Amino acid sequence: MRPRKPTLFFSFAATVHAMEAERLCREAGIPGRLVPVPRQITAGCGLAWMTEPAAGDRVRAFFRERKLEYQGCDLIDF
Repeated sequence: MRPRKPTLFFSFAATVHAMEAERLCREAGIPGRLVPVPRQITAGCGLAWMTEPAAGDRVRAFFRERKLEYQGCDLIDF
């Protein structure tokens, strides 16, 4: 069993927002990947951008700059 570590999840209310976030983050080299939402989080579309906690401020700023809507931001041992 692999050890769990703190991981940051940005969840989305709609799939279109999650897919747009993934496309823009990949183009900009923002660390992370789109994953199914862990069961500890409730999200409208079931997708979340998973990243390291250290990248949280960068991702939040990037989403604000691009006017990307996200539903929540949760830190979970994953």
